[in-house]
Amino acid sequence: MRLRHIEVFHAIMQAGTISGAAQLLHISQPAVTKVLQHCELQLGMPLFDRVRGKLYPTPEAQRLFVEIDKLNRDLVSIRRLAANLRAGESESLRLMATPTLGVTVIPAAMTHWARAFPRSRCQLSTHHTREIVSALLLGEADLALSLHDPRHPGIKAEVLAAGELMALCPLNSPEAQGDGPLPLAEIQSELIAMAEDDPLGQMLHHAGESLGQHLDSRITVQTYQLARSLVEAGVGMTVVDPFTAASADRSRVRVRALMPTMSVQLYLLTSASAPLAQAARRLVGYLRDAARSNLDSLG
Repeated sequence: MRLRHIEVFHAIMQAGTISGAAQLLHISQPAVTKVLQHCELQLGMPLFDRVRGKLYPTPEAQRLFVEIDKLNRDLVSIRRLAANLRAGESESLRLMATPTLGVTVIPAAMTHWARAFPRSRCQLSTHHTREIVSALLLGEADLALSLHDPRHPGIKAEVLAAGELMALCPLNSPEAQGDGPLPLAEIQSELIAMAEDDPLGQMLHHAGESLGQHLDSRITVQTYQLARSLVEAGVGMTVVDPFTAASADRSRVRVRALMPTMSVQLYLLTSASAPLAQAARRLVGYLRDAARSNLDSLG
C-alpha cells in the first residue's frame, strides 16, 4: 500500500463514508473513491462492502486497520517533528565561545534568539580555542565563536565580523592624552600583555619586532576581560580585541586605535561534517548582528 492509500483507508475507517473521509482529508469525494479503488486493485481484494451507499469494512480491512492505525500515528508524529524542526521550535543547541566573546557578543544575540525560539534550548559554555576545537570534533558542541582560525581540516571557519586591535589606556596615562591612532613607539605605560601562546598577543609582539620595538611586560594574563579590568583599575594599559574594547568603562578608560593597524576576525567554528540546523543558522545571524553592533559602538 502506498502512503496515499494508507491515508485514505484510515480516513474511511474513521468516518465510515466516502464523504466523511473526503472532509477529513480536505479532498473531493471522487478523489477518495478513485484512491480506494486503486488500493483495492493493488491489494487484489475488496476492503469494504458497499450497502446502500454505506461502506462496511471486511474482516481483512479490520485486521489491516489495527496496523495501519499504528502507522498513521507514527506519520502524524513525524509530520509534527518535521514542522517543529523547520520552525526550529524543538531544537537543542550547544554554543561555545572564548571567554571574551562569551560576555561581549553572545548576550545580545541570545536575547533575540530566545524570543524567536521560545521552545528551543541552548547550552552555553566558554573555553579557549584549543578546547573548542576538540569539543566540535567530538560532537560535544554544535557551533562556536573564536578570534582565532584553528586551520584544522575537520573544522569549518567562517568570518562573521572583522575589526582591529585596540589600545585601552587609563585616563591619567600619557597614551590617553593624544588624538588619533596610538603608535606602538609611543607606548610608555606599564603594558599588560597576553600569554605567550595567545594569537593576538603574538600579533602585537611581531608588530613591535618589525618596528624594532621590544614590548616587554611584567604582567601577563590569560583573558582579554582580565586585561581590561586591570586597565580600569589603573594598573597599566593593554591591547585587546575590538569586542573587549567596546565593553570597556569609558569613565575610566580611553580607547584608541593602534598604528600600525592589526586586523582581527571573529570566526564561527563548526564541524566540517555536521551542517547546522534551522535554529542554529538563525542564531548565527543574531551573533553576526551583535558582533557588528559591538564594532559600530567603537565609532
